[in-house]
Amino acid sequence: MSVATRLQAMQPTDVGVPGPTPRDMARAFRSVRADPLTFLGRVAEHYGDTVSFPVPGAPALLLNDPADVRHVLQTSARSWGKDTVQYAALARVTGPGLLASAEPSWIEHRRLAAPAFHHQRLEAVGEEVRAAARTAIDARLGPHRDRDRPTVGGEVVDVASLTHTIGLDAVGRALFSTDLSDHAQDLLRATSESADLVVRLGRSILPRAEWTPTRTNLRLRAARRRLDTGAAAIIAERRARNARSATGTAHGDDLLGLLLDSGLRDDEVRDELVTMVIAGHETVAAALAWTLMLLAEHPDAQERVRAELDAHAGPVPLVGNRDRLPWTRAVVDEALRLYPPAWAISRRSHRDDVVGGRTVPAGTLAIISPWLVHRRPDLWPEPESFRPERFLDTGARTGYLPFGQGPRLCIGREFALGEMVLVLAELLRDHRIDLPAGWARPVAQAKVAVHPRGGMPLVVRRLSTQSLGPR
Repeated sequence: MSVATRLQAMQPTDVGVPGPTPRDMARAFRSVRADPLTFLGRVAEHYGDTVSFPVPGAPALLLNDPADVRHVLQTSARSWGKDTVQYAALARVTGPGLLASAEPSWIEHRRLAAPAFHHQRLEAVGEEVRAAARTAIDARLGPHRDRDRPTVGGEVVDVASLTHTIGLDAVGRALFSTDLSDHAQDLLRATSESADLVVRLGRSILPRAEWTPTRTNLRLRAARRRLDTGAAAIIAERRARNARSATGTAHGDDLLGLLLDSGLRDDEVRDELVTMVIAGHETVAAALAWTLMLLAEHPDAQERVRAELDAHAGPVPLVGNRDRLPWTRAVVDEALRLYPPAWAISRRSHRDDVVGGRTVPAGTLAIISPWLVHRRPDLWPEPESFRPERFLDTGARTGYLPFGQGPRLCIGREFALGEMVLVLAELLRDHRIDLPAGWARPVAQAKVAVHPRGGMPLVVRRLSTQSLGPR
């Protein structure tokens, strides 16, 4: 029996919410898999803020009203868990790490990891993030010593590839105190392939068992083995380094050290390490690539970033940069609105609840898309337009959730925001980003994060020293 036939045979639970029929879903099956962002936008436009999808068993609801989103993710968060197909697929790569785990293990592991993301700790690793950015930029665009040599033509660079390299190196330096260069290519390939396969599994309406020798399952096992090898090498290197140290009593105050000193088993440490490698560099890398594209499309906004950076004395801080670099931070925030890394968030109710005035039974699946919420015209006038000035007012934002919301808000949020500002500073102080000839904006591809399909080729031009401010 084909997937389309099985879809048409489904008997969804009726909770009085409009939505596509099983026949509609069968007809749209290929487009859903190819471009879920467009599909979700169309059904929300057609059916409204709450959409019911025909799946067997408990209801599946797309929630697009900020009040309903806040109810599921924040107000009643304890009633809605992560036991969904999407997080089960992710856990096949990360294990029950912070991103995919359920309570109570999530609470314990977050408590252990929290000191690594404290503001004081993040302030101390700012130079590590700058070093990661400088190393990758120098390797790809030439060393800083050539800054006094103006470049007229510029060079077309896949900035998505560049930001992935920076993101992985920054995670290694800042969270693991480890040089990942020996593992970089294997880790980048393994994380990219894992992300693709996780999304494929997460979209499966009728998933196959993990032990089934399908092509996807076999590829996922191979990618996981590569991630296991890299994680084991990082853990072994840290244990050996600690054994050689003068005291040998503690592994350090970075994330890896905290986990190793906590008494967790090596497989549990591995799960958190892989979680941070995937979540910590995939999201930032994708968001930075889109940010650079938007700045290339809006040269006045880019020049304003550069002027603000030139006027800033000393190194750009990893934390607390909103007050010191308000326009640069507003650019980052607006880019994250248009291209939120977490394009879809899912939860399943553990008990009966009331959402949007409707009673929903235990087991209800809630699907929340920041991609859609961030494009509501009632919250964001001209929602498709790049307008960083929206974020110059630092007040609370209704319906803004690039890193989630509520108690499961991404633990690395401040690190990611600070990293984005620092990378922009290192690149834009002495380079200009332009659009190449025949520019066509890349299609947004919904993977673990929203990536530009086919990369992000932009022209990078070196500026002369006369245009540079103090560093």
